[in-house]
Parts: sequence; C-alpha cells; structure tokens
Amino acid sequence: MVAVLALLCTVYLVRVLAKGRARFDRVNRQGGSVFLSKKLMEMGYWALEPLGRLFVFFRISANMLTWSALALGFLSAACLAAGHFGFGAAFTAGAGFLDALDGMVARLTGTQGRGGEILDSAIDRCVEFFFIGGVVLYYRDIPPVQIIALLALLGSFLVSYSTAKAEAFHIEVPRGTMRRPERAVYLTLGALLSPITIPWLESERLFARPIAHPMVIALIIVAIFANLSAIERFKAIAQALRARQVGLQPNLRSLATPAETVFAPKSEKTKSA
Repeated sequence: MVAVLALLCTVYLVRVLAKGRARFDRVNRQGGSVFLSKKLMEMGYWALEPLGRLFVFFRISANMLTWSALALGFLSAACLAAGHFGFGAAFTAGAGFLDALDGMVARLTGTQGRGGEILDSAIDRCVEFFFIGGVVLYYRDIPPVQIIALLALLGSFLVSYSTAKAEAFHIEVPRGTMRRPERAVYLTLGALLSPITIPWLESERLFARPIAHPMVIALIIVAIFANLSAIERFKAIAQALRARQVGLQPNLRSLATPAETVFAPKSEKTKSA
C-alpha cells in the first residue's frame, strides 16, 4: 500500500506540472485543514475519478457502493478486534474509497438526492463506529488505551453532531481540525503502520498483546483534536444563535482554533487581516 501511495504521488505530481491541480466541487466545499490539506484531497479525488466512471459504465449504482462500504467496515472491525491491523487498514481504506466513489457516481449519473445523502451519512457513522469498536475490543486488556479509543469515538460523534445542528440552524461554523476525512486518514494510517512497528518496538511486551504504538498515537490525536474541534463548533453555534436573537452576526473567524489560525495559508491570513 505504501508503494501504491508513492506511485500515486509521483503520477499526480507529473499531472500538476503538465496541467495544474485537479479541481473538484466537493473538495472546494469541504476545504482542507491542518491535518489534511486540500491538495491531498484533490489528489485522492483525481485518482478515484477514472474508477468512478468505470462503475458508471458497468451500471453500479451509488447505493450499491454505499452498502458495500458498510460491509467492508464490518470486516475491518473484525480484523482489528483480532489484532490484524494490516487487514483492518485495508478494509477501512476500501470503505473510504467507496464512500468517495458513491457520491461521485451519484453526480455522474444524476441520481444524487436527499435520500442518498442520508443513507451515506448513516453508513459513514456506522463504518467509523465499527473501526473504533474493533479497536476497543482489541485493547480489552489495556484499559487506558480503551479509554483513549472511547474518547476518540466521542469526539468523532460530537463533530458530526455539531455539523448536523449547524446545518439545521443554517449556521456556518469553523471547519475544525478533525473532520471525518481527517479522522479516517489518521486512524487508517495508525492501523497500517502498526504491523510494521510491532516487530521492531515490541520485542519485549508489557501486556499479553502488542500495544501497536502507531494505532495508539492515531487514537490520541483524534481524541484530542476531535473533541477540541467539537467544543469550538458548539461555541460557534451558541454564539451565532445568541447573535441571531439580537440581530448581530458573529465573527466566526475569531472562533477558529489556535491550530487553524497558526497554520492557515498566507492568503487566508491576509484576507482576515
């Protein structure tokens, strides 16, 4: 998988040098963050676009891809619970690819709609729950890591819930630093790197099963930044609702997290100055 990623980066670099960056409406809407740049998202969608057109050619619907992602998410949970982190990462990556492809196929076939969006959102939550649930089962003999995993799950759900509430109230909130694409990338990388590091770092074990340090690090990152992002979002929603009552518009830029402000692109800093 590492070799495939390296090849993809090389091919996309050639494409950028020849024709410039690939642009996608969905990426423009979501935007990048400190943990997952917009350029990386563009590269991912560019790599998946030919596959999406192939699915359209073979009349594979967006809903079929969505349900397939759910199946892969369940397989990922089973692998992670058994300690097979490499297979768990592969199935999770497959579910992530299908999640990106179902929306692409829906747009290419003109079948996008509210029903599909609701199904896609629900399946996304299930896949994320399966992943972290499998990790929690794996660390059943290591309570501190279990707690970290549960905090990561809490932060993930709170970020998604804050997004849903903001959309319901028609409020624009800070994008945050640990949205679902970022969480998926970091958790998958943690699982992918764990089988590589276990033989080198855990020749002598403190517990009956390997700790899998990359997985723990990924869980810590998600647990911290997802919950911080959720707090910032709920603060933004509360302030926007209070401002709406008195006819004022809050300055959402001032609500950005310190990480977003420090690492913001120069163009954004200039605009906000």
